[in-house]
Order: sequence, then structure tokens, then C-alpha cells
Amino acid sequence: MGNMKLSSATASDVNFIDYSVEPKDTDGALEQKETEYINHNWTQQYGYYCKIPELQASINALARWTMGQGYIAKDEQDEFLCNTFVGHGADSFNTILENLIRVAKIAGDSFAEIIRNDVGMPINVKPLNPGSIKIVANKKGKIIRYEQINKTKNAKFEPKDILHFSRDRTADEIHGISIIDAVEEIILMRNEAMSDMRQLMHRHVKPRLVYKLDTDNPAKIAEFKAKEDLANVGGENLYIPMGAVEFEVLSVASNAMLNPLPWIDRLNQYFFQAVSVPQIIVGGSQEMTEATAKVAFIAFEQTIKEEQLYIEEQVDRQLGISIKLEYPVSLQNEMMSSIKKGETMQASTPEDTSVKGVDLTGAQ
Repeated sequence: MGNMKLSSATASDVNFIDYSVEPKDTDGALEQKETEYINHNWTQQYGYYCKIPELQASINALARWTMGQGYIAKDEQDEFLCNTFVGHGADSFNTILENLIRVAKIAGDSFAEIIRNDVGMPINVKPLNPGSIKIVANKKGKIIRYEQINKTKNAKFEPKDILHFSRDRTADEIHGISIIDAVEEIILMRNEAMSDMRQLMHRHVKPRLVYKLDTDNPAKIAEFKAKEDLANVGGENLYIPMGAVEFEVLSVASNAMLNPLPWIDRLNQYFFQAVSVPQIIVGGSQEMTEATAKVAFIAFEQTIKEEQLYIEEQVDRQLGISIKLEYPVSLQNEMMSSIKKGETMQASTPEDTSVKGVDLTGAQ
């Protein structure tokens, strides 16, 4: 007989692992003569963009709002140069820039070949596949060339021949950071929860059944299984001898499990916070009040204006063309008007603080 004394009890060695983040260093220049970087995750990142609708909508919104109502060139010469850019043939400078902005969000970097004439003036800009471009920097961290590596050809480009946008480049890194890296886990959690919800809804429409057969003959069991499964798929009736089979619905009480919908909604909110795009921008109103929506809109406006400033500066530095990106629509003036109107309505007037027929000056 076993030892039933309490003194023989022992403690388990269960250890709870605290959450931690793996340390990471920058991809900056090293001591060797050249440091190279190529984005090997492009196909995975592009797959996320193509497959995840909220990610695609958010990235498209950032690119669309950054381009706003298009660009205004500084002078006629810059306007003429911009009008000559046709990309792969049917592009305009607006669509080329929007493409590059979108790709920079997905991959962290976007590249376009700058085609120049005999005197060095840019006459076209052609977007490139970021997964095929290698960035090469010298030991001081300065980019000295780009190399295109694909199945058909290898080509080298001087920095002046590549228009390069980087997203959130940090410290001494020679490349940008993909927006997908920060939200990948949220995407996976949300889609796992939605997949579970999908299966749960299927189980409500077609519940699982437990059959109790009056036989242990494998052939008869297989025959019944084939008939029942076929009838279930077609939604048909199944007729069996009385007493030969019993069944019960395999179900779970409605309050015996967690409802995944609040968790999915929470992940949605977390996702849009992480990508800095309010849901109202991509068409989601939720339970936002008008005031809350305006505040979110104003915050998004600052994000977009920062993006526009970056694009304007890079186009000037890399292409030698001065442009101004027009913001699509602003609520700042309306917000200021509402604030002033509220202050005016709350301000006290002489009529508010006087009593008719009573002298409040203290005179006798």
C-alpha cells in the first residue's frame, strides 16, 4: 500500500517562463571592406500583403494618403521632367511614387532604376523588385552601389542610378524596417481566432454526432459510415432499422467556452494601432463618437505629413526635382473653429453676471 502520509508530499518543479524579446542588433557596416544586405523575406512579406485584407488596406491607405491630391512641381522644368516618367510604360510619376511608398511599407525598402539621358538628366523611373536588390555599403556605412540579382541577369548600379526609399531606418542600418515585422504575430493570432470561429459556426450548422452501432464488424461499420457521411454531405435523410443505431449530438454548453469575438475585436484594434492607421480611415466606424473620430483623424494627419516630408526630401536629394505633395483633406481648421466656438459659448457676458434692478457696484 502506498504511503498516505502528508509528510511524504513533494512540490512540483513547474516553472513559468516570463515573456522576453530576443535581442537584436542593427545591420550596420562592419569592419570588412564591404557590407551587403538583401531582403530574403520579400516573398513572405508580399504574401502577407496579398493575403491579409486589413494589412493590404492599411498599407494602401498610407500610400494613398501620402500621395494625397498629387504633387506640385517647383517650376516648369521640374514639371516637364516629372511628366516624362512613365515607369514601365503606363505609369505616371504619381503612380510610381505611390508604388514605391507601398513597397517600402511591405519590404522596408523600395527601389527604382533612374534612367538618365546623355547629360545626366532623369528621363524615367522604373520600380524594381526589392527582393532582387542587394545594398552594398563600405566600412564607413555609406552605400556605394546596388546589385540586381535575379534568374535572368545580374546588374550593378551606382547610387545615383537608384531611387531608394527606406521605412524607419534606425541607427547605422543600411536598410529600412518592414511594417509587417511588428504586426506578424498579431496577424497570426487574429487569423487563428477567426479560423476557430469559422469552425465553431460550422459546428452550429452541422453539429458533430456520436453514433452507437449495434455491431463491431469493421465491414458493417465502414458501410454505415459511408452511407451516413454521404447523406450528411447532401443533407438527405438516412433510414435505419430501429434499435440498430443510437446517436447523440456532441455539443458544448453555450457558456462553457470563451466567446472569440471580443478577442478578435481586440486584436483588430491592436493591429490598427500598430500600423498607425485609424480604422475609420479604412472604412471602420466601430462605436466611435464624432469627437473621437476627429481626434484620430488629426493624429493620422501628422503621420501622413511626416511621410510626405520624407518623400519630398528624397525626391529632391536623389532626383534633383523639387515637388510638394498636397494633403488630401484636413480637419485642423474645423477643430480650431469648434474649440473657439465652444469657448465663446462658455464665456460669461455682463448680462450673465448681473441681476436686473439690483445695483451690484456697492454704491449707496
